[in-house]
Amino acid sequence: MIQLTQVKPLTDYRLWLKYADGIEGVVDLSDLVGQGVFALWKDEREFQKARAARSAVIWNDEVDVDTVSLYLQLTGKPPEDVFPKLRELRCA
Repeated sequence: MIQLTQVKPLTDYRLWLKYADGIEGVVDLSDLVGQGVFALWKDEREFQKARAARSAVIWNDEVDVDTVSLYLQLTGKPPEDVFPKLRELRCA
């Protein structure tokens, strides 16, 4: 199971993330700014309120990003490498 252990908001809508398996690095979320619920981030001070939750990075009750999608973005791995069962399902 992919488990986020730390998150630190950086400038320019970037997040530093650390996962339980030792993977860590920076993801850029600037492409989301102003879209839908991410309109909240037009004020970068709101983006700075990011915090780690069980399965997401959250900003408030309406704005979050799934930790798995961030992990995939950070590592560049395809979902099948992280969830081998997906490969089995595609072959069935």
